[in-house]
Amino acid sequence: MTLEDHVGDVLRKARTAAGLSLEAAAAAAGIPPARLQVLEQSGDGQEAFPLPALAERLGLDGAKLGRLAQGWRPAARDLSQWRELRVCTTTRGGNAVNAYVVWDEVSREAAVFDTGWDAAPILGVIESNGLTLLHVFLTHSHDDHVAALPALQAAFPQLRLHRNTATAPPQHRNRANDFIHLGSLRVTNRPTPGHAEDGVTYVIATWPDDAPPVAMVGDTIFAGSLAAGFVSAVQLKAAVREQILTLPPPTLLCPGHGPLTSVFEEKAHNPFF
Repeated sequence: MTLEDHVGDVLRKARTAAGLSLEAAAAAAGIPPARLQVLEQSGDGQEAFPLPALAERLGLDGAKLGRLAQGWRPAARDLSQWRELRVCTTTRGGNAVNAYVVWDEVSREAAVFDTGWDAAPILGVIESNGLTLLHVFLTHSHDDHVAALPALQAAFPQLRLHRNTATAPPQHRNRANDFIHLGSLRVTNRPTPGHAEDGVTYVIATWPDDAPPVAMVGDTIFAGSLAAGFVSAVQLKAAVREQILTLPPPTLLCPGHGPLTSVFEEKAHNPFF
């Protein structure tokens, strides 16, 4: 799976967060604005681009940005440690989004984290593994993450819904210090707003064989990048630093877009941190 963001995307997001115009950022790098615009839009020409000067002006880590430009990618994840985890990726209009199915190996109780565009892959996992779907956890309410919710609710009318949306009925809103048990698995939540008002990360722990925790991060952090801070870029970056990057280094990070990664890899390679 390709990265959600190329180097140009990273630069554009950092420039927007810093409140810099294209012209001001280009001047900091000593290049014409048109050249920076091409890089931001397509990622083309990054090899010959003066990345360190621009990274410093935008508050990015220049060395990490350079490694991203040279082709860094997170290591392919071996999900055999988490045998009861499946990734379901659906696409609409060129927008690929990840949803995740998790279940307890003994009870076969299952939960879905975000829904993606289409319920069919999720329903296929549920049927083929003989699961009982009990919960849907939403990381935020943007369309691509909730589009298939009505289809799942129609198939499983007793689903319990979990979200951080302030206007949701109380029984569907996450509470601080909630512990939701899925058989022997334990699901907790951490607020991570900034990309969306209701942004939340779910951490799944107590896996069999002491496998590391899994964090469903939605659109907060991507492999080598950060989500757009539609609500507040400052709030988003702080939430990721305080609520996600403080998790144990082996924690598997499952983003809403792009490949899976880990806390260790993002601390070592993400230019925003």
